[in-house]
Amino acid sequence: MKISAKGRYGLVAMTHLAQNFNSGTPITIISISNKLGISKIYLEQVFSLLKRGKLVNSIKGSQGGYQLAKKPSDLTVFEILSAIEISLMEPTTSESKFLELDKAINELVYKPLDEKIFDHLKSITLEDILNAVNKELDTSSLMYFI
Repeated sequence: MKISAKGRYGLVAMTHLAQNFNSGTPITIISISNKLGISKIYLEQVFSLLKRGKLVNSIKGSQGGYQLAKKPSDLTVFEILSAIEISLMEPTTSESKFLELDKAINELVYKPLDEKIFDHLKSITLEDILNAVNKELDTSSLMYFI
């Protein structure tokens, strides 16, 4: 499975929103762009898809920005990537002349593989990612003395 840059940036941006979830303050695309080094225009496209997927709420005005529509523990990686990666949900089709072979391969290889991938993505929440980031920060700040 290939995840596009848009999907990766969307996941990173959503994680950034999750880090700021408890503050209750909307985060602007400009601040996300500056913090993460992602193009503002590109982020606008990503957030348009996330908003359409009802994963973020937009607040208009001078104090506006974006907030998660749900708690980080209730948002899965699958939901985020499904909102951004349209092809994630589309079945693969083939132009092959061997329809029986394609059907057999699809049933034995691709369909079970997709199910495993989707199940894994559904099992990871934004909160899990935040916990992993915090764990990495804790271990990287350790000092060893000899």
